[in-house]
Amino acid sequence: MARIPVAVLGATGTVGQRFIQLLEGHPWFEVAAVTGSTRSAGRTYAEATRWVLDRPMPAAVRDMTILGEDADLTTPLVFSALPSKTAGDLESRLAAAGHVVCTNAGDHRMDPDVPLLIPEVNPDHLDLIDVQRRRRGWSGAIVANPNCTATPVTMTLRPLLDQFGIERVMAVSMQALSGAGYPGVPSYDAIDNVVPYIGGSEEEKLETEPQKMLGMLGDDTVIAAGFVTTAHCNRVPVLEGHLVCLSIAFTQRPEHAALDAALRHFRAAPQELQLPSAPAMPLVLRDEVDRPQPRRDRDAGNGMSTVIGRIRTCAVFDYKLTVLGHNTIRGAAGGSLLNAELMYARGLLT
Repeated sequence: MARIPVAVLGATGTVGQRFIQLLEGHPWFEVAAVTGSTRSAGRTYAEATRWVLDRPMPAAVRDMTILGEDADLTTPLVFSALPSKTAGDLESRLAAAGHVVCTNAGDHRMDPDVPLLIPEVNPDHLDLIDVQRRRRGWSGAIVANPNCTATPVTMTLRPLLDQFGIERVMAVSMQALSGAGYPGVPSYDAIDNVVPYIGGSEEEKLETEPQKMLGMLGDDTVIAAGFVTTAHCNRVPVLEGHLVCLSIAFTQRPEHAALDAALRHFRAAPQELQLPSAPAMPLVLRDEVDRPQPRRDRDAGNGMSTVIGRIRTCAVFDYKLTVLGHNTIRGAAGGSLLNAELMYARGLLT
């Protein structure tokens, strides 16, 4: 089977590097083009990239010439690692030219006709692609993956909402430094410290994106889920892995065993389709009193699983628990890659 050529926008940054790493040896896709800023354009990928990941830079991309961000691409599929506010217009131009754009950027996430997609959570929202094309008059498409903190939270809430209903959620995040990109948070601010503020409307994203993903399609748009969320987002001196403490009030308060079973046995479309990047267990439950922990648990399912622990009753809400997601894999590049795999499996990339 011939692999589909893909382009990676913003390929030299930390999320772009994750795309390059995860696409190495992929059975369905291969990197055919990389783009970068005016500083990088015209140089080879190896020359222009300060590689920050543990595994070596893939040999196949080292000598690729970086194209400018406004280059005319020929690949049918594009992965966008561009920063928000830079990505929006360019992604729209590419979709209008017929490309399918799977984006990690936030510019289009809340557009009514753009799927904000986690394949285990809302695969039916891919139906918005037809709405998007009809409204905008283009042959391509934009599909977004959510904020890196909203991802593990929403994956956790999916089976709980389905089985018990949810009224209210309180989320307190402890977010890794890599979420700020490279070089990210200055060392003088990060070491021996917790910063109780993250810019870019981080708390607002955590309060609104899950409602869109957990909502229902109706009248060519998404009817947001009816529960409310309040969030506190904090930057902590951890390299990778976002940890979130959740307190949840249910419509029908479950027994502890039923809640545990709902999470433990959750499977969805990516597992049924055996997509290449899908973890066998989208939700991994840890029974130890002190887990999950970023350093020990962030690589579960090759960084694609959400790890859950410390499930206990709550005196204010019904239950409280702790969830962990790998922010640069499942919360960024890996999420976009899985979105593209689902689209491929459903015949939307041919």
